[in-house]
Amino acid sequence: MLAKIEILSFEDVGTPKWNDDQRAYELVNAVRKGISYKSFDKLTKRVPFLAKEWARFLNISTKTLERHKEEQRDFKPVQGEKIVLIYQLMLYGYEVFEDWDNFFHWIKERNVALGNEKPMNLLDTNIGIDIIKKELGRIEHGILA
Repeated sequence: MLAKIEILSFEDVGTPKWNDDQRAYELVNAVRKGISYKSFDKLTKRVPFLAKEWARFLNISTKTLERHKEEQRDFKPVQGEKIVLIYQLMLYGYEVFEDWDNFFHWIKERNVALGNEKPMNLLDTNIGIDIIKKELGRIEHGILA
């Protein structure tokens, strides 16, 4: 049986690679077991999103998010999957921008290529995360809108 995967700090980018397809089944099993609040907390300490924004991304109330913190509860698979997807996106954003501050500035600013939407406003759906990932891919390859 696999142990729960703990989300690494951003200082450990790429070790092991969270965007590596070889870890896909391990990630699926971790999400099914439940991402721990401790892992989630590691992520939130580095990402400049407020609790109310995380609640919106995870489609839960801020009160439910607070209860997870107080009780150190694991997240349900639907929220755990979103946490992993956002974490992977953050790592990819760092790879593209090669700097956390520049990436976080980009994700919070309106983007013409995304219909003048802030990328962070798309983090509440898997489709939105995929749209951001594709835009990061275009930036990575120098294809700017």
